[in-house]
Amino acid sequence: MSEDLRTKRKPKRTSLDLWRWRSNPLRRRDDVMEAWLLLAMWALIVVGGTLAGVVIARAADEEFALQRAERTPVRAVLLTDVPRTASTDSGVGTGMALAKVRWTAPDGSTRTDKTLVDTGQKAGTRITVWTDGQERLSPEPSTPTEAAVEAGVLGAAAALALGGAVFAAGRTARWGLDRRRIKQWGREWDLVGPQWGHTTR
Repeated sequence: MSEDLRTKRKPKRTSLDLWRWRSNPLRRRDDVMEAWLLLAMWALIVVGGTLAGVVIARAADEEFALQRAERTPVRAVLLTDVPRTASTDSGVGTGMALAKVRWTAPDGSTRTDKTLVDTGQKAGTRITVWTDGQERLSPEPSTPTEAAVEAGVLGAAAALALGGAVFAAGRTARWGLDRRRIKQWGREWDLVGPQWGHTTR
């Protein structure tokens, strides 16, 4: 093979998705509808998914910040021993177990409740627990770094969920257009097909 043939430029391929936007005798109204459907679908996936992710991430970050502002650490005393072999209700060891604790509220009253604590501790051990604005025991709030990561994950999940829903709806709509086109082609073939059977002599 000569050098000229090897270096000859290949013909440009027409994009399969852009032909619907070009005027040609084979393009139908359903093809134009499909082109607009694809444009709207990808716009919603990109723009809508991004907005949904940002909104959810910001809302989650604000909620984590509110938890950090409301929850305060207090010193408490274990009222019962916590065995080293404690496990959850599912039977899986977690290194944590429910135990009864006592602490003093800001108004001077004594409160008791159960919370998760590290295993292997004896009654009378002083530990730190977290309370909310109503002086109820609550989980330790996320640190700013942990909150940022969790907010980012929630935002990404929201964006993916919206994108998946839009993509599924778009595929369903395209499937409906395909079925309608097939029916139209079938009706037109019933009219044109028999004429192809005639031969001229």
